[in-house]
Amino acid sequence: MLTPGPDTRVVELRVHGAMGTTPSSLVSAVAAVDVAGDGVGRFVRPADRLLRPAPGPMLRAEGQSIPRVVEGYVWGGMTSGGAAKAAWALLFPFSLANVAHWMLPPVPSGHRLAGRLGLVNRSLLRLAGVLLTMLLVAQAAVVSLDLVAAQCLAPGSPCLAGAVPDWVRETYLVRALVGLLPVLALVWVLHRISCVAWESGASPNPPPTPPNARVQLPGTNLVADPDTPVLRALHLLAALATVALLPLGGPFSVPTSAAGVGSDGGAGGGPLDGAGGWLPVVPWVVALVLLVVALLGVLLLDDPTGADPRRAGRWLRAAFGVWPRRVLLGLGVAVVVGAAAARHPLPTALPGTDATVEAVAAGLVVLVVLLGVLLVPAALIARVEWRGLPRSLRPWAGGWMAAPVVATAALLGGGFGAGLAIAVQRFVGFEVPDGYDSVTLLWGAAAVLGLVVALVGGCAAAYTVSRLRAGRFTDDEALVRLLHADSDDLTAAVRAWRSASWWRGHLHHVVLAGAGVLCAGAAVAIVNRLAGVVLPAWTGPLSALGVLTLGVLAGALLRAVHNAARAPEAARRLGVLADLASFWPREAHPIVPPCYAMKVAPELAARTVEHLREPGARVVLAGDSHGSLLVAVAAARLLNSVNEPERRRIGLVTVGSQLRWAYARAFPAVLPHSALGGLAGELGTRWRALCRGTDPLGGAVTTWGQQVYDDRLLGIGFRPDGTSGPLPEAVRAPHGALVLGLDHWLPDPAPGPVPGRRWTPGVQGHANYSADPEWDRAVAMAAGLDPAEPSVAGFESLLTR
Repeated sequence: MLTPGPDTRVVELRVHGAMGTTPSSLVSAVAAVDVAGDGVGRFVRPADRLLRPAPGPMLRAEGQSIPRVVEGYVWGGMTSGGAAKAAWALLFPFSLANVAHWMLPPVPSGHRLAGRLGLVNRSLLRLAGVLLTMLLVAQAAVVSLDLVAAQCLAPGSPCLAGAVPDWVRETYLVRALVGLLPVLALVWVLHRISCVAWESGASPNPPPTPPNARVQLPGTNLVADPDTPVLRALHLLAALATVALLPLGGPFSVPTSAAGVGSDGGAGGGPLDGAGGWLPVVPWVVALVLLVVALLGVLLLDDPTGADPRRAGRWLRAAFGVWPRRVLLGLGVAVVVGAAAARHPLPTALPGTDATVEAVAAGLVVLVVLLGVLLVPAALIARVEWRGLPRSLRPWAGGWMAAPVVATAALLGGGFGAGLAIAVQRFVGFEVPDGYDSVTLLWGAAAVLGLVVALVGGCAAAYTVSRLRAGRFTDDEALVRLLHADSDDLTAAVRAWRSASWWRGHLHHVVLAGAGVLCAGAAVAIVNRLAGVVLPAWTGPLSALGVLTLGVLAGALLRAVHNAARAPEAARRLGVLADLASFWPREAHPIVPPCYAMKVAPELAARTVEHLREPGARVVLAGDSHGSLLVAVAAARLLNSVNEPERRRIGLVTVGSQLRWAYARAFPAVLPHSALGGLAGELGTRWRALCRGTDPLGGAVTTWGQQVYDDRLLGIGFRPDGTSGPLPEAVRAPHGALVLGLDHWLPDPAPGPVPGRRWTPGVQGHANYSADPEWDRAVAMAAGLDPAEPSVAGFESLLTR
């Protein structure tokens, strides 16, 4: 521990979590002012009445008052605010597919079979991502090009009669352009969204791990993929080729006179009307070639660091430069327009809609199933990484969690597009593809199964509540009774504690149950579609329920996006899931919101280095909730880049964190349990974690297996040297907290008001951590200071100076 000197001061750098916050709330002040940043990532400090940066409250440690600077980093503007960022919620299925890549199990070093399985699984995820893009654009084309342009605007159609002039229905290419313009606009929007990236003056990728490093620290393999521009172009190229196939008969039917379709939409025996029998073959062949090129390119891109010359990603990146990508995308647009021009007059029902949409959906289903199968041996091989850990620390679903996540992404993506098409079909009164009947059956069956699961869960919750009201506490609540030994709020605390524990222990089961329900409904729909049987009468209510469910899904999401675009608070509420998904760099899917971690982590590290230039400064990174992940990654960057004297002046405080119970278990290859242990070993006692048992979102980070024996709290956790094992018994802090290892268990509700601190009665759960007096003690310990408060005599002497 460094001995404090007369120039010692503590810089407390706070980082908020998901949903964002106001700058003043972040630094616990009435007003705040920017002191650094670029307006997107903002460093703020408390402000005085003249809006000048003000010093923070003195830190009471080492038996004296230590100067403290409170600074906050506000990153919420990267994920919420405005219509464009609210619309990112529509890309949530894409984000889920991208997150699934980072949930893959780790590949043990030197294991050749595991390495090959990892390569295949990453390839399958990228292919599933491009099929999701193709499905979204194809379903948009079903609405605009098929339902509206081909059917509703057909000559003589009663749809929109009187509202649309006859020349629109009869003039060459007008109907086709009306249908194509929304689709091309969607492709352009996807391109623009995927081009957005949060720039940072510092290096976006972490420094390489030193060869003599003892362990891999959290997030050091969290890197930006240089293949993103190429992958984006291939996604959009595949989407354009898919749209071009819709009016040409689909990918399996050569548009010749033998397979022609007359202008009335019926099967024809002569040449295709309007442009000669073989002219449509040209755009059909070009569209298939472009589609094959796109799919093969996506399959071969697999080197996220760009450093391995043996991988195809290196030469693909060189071949698909800026101008080749532009040429390919221009050719894709030309093929779409050419396909529509070759099909004049536009038939009253596009002949390739059924075959194209169902082919894409079938390919997506096959990839999801194949990924689920191949993940089983990959996860079994990876068990060597966590075999010795308790069950509560092992990855969710044994490392298999990526499969249900990508399955949910596929079903949500297909369901939203189908819901929008069915809603438009109800309005214009024409036919949607036959496969959409199976989609309605899927969602109807899923809704029924979901209702059954919800009823079972509700009965279990009611039983738990009845036990609580009867005062039947189990041994699991021994810790809360120890924290609230002299409190009248024991019943409320136990109730909140048990509810929070249930959510932390079973959240992944809820996700698995939801994915299982959707997959069960999908299985029913697929079997029905493959059997080709007419739906029996008893499935009518299921299909109707599916239509209602899809309509509610599409309407609720669009309404939420509309409200979020108008109100920042609604945007923050909608952005919780988007904030979590946007943390991860683009890898399996390029058309997702930009990764803010590639900007936040390097800027936090650079700001810390700037403060460390002052010899007496000690910097404590304090992350609240999801912000704890950001500060952990930033701390890992710092520990790999600064010298030893500066490392000893860096501390870490995680507050209401999900690092152990969620992130380490959901992302075992990026944030493994061993990496958290390595971080604890590098920081020693300068990592402190504040937690409440009543917090449903945050829990203990460095300890586990807690038990109360003879009114003493014992447990297992990380030791200051980085090893794991039994810890000394917990120490009671002055205001009631129990400090076990590096974790500070806070009583909730708090025992009572503390002079000089903000007070909020009742159970706080995930809120108001900074108001607890244990916050300052944790900051002092993270700064390498003794948290002993100054004596009364010391305060009197300070006041007389």
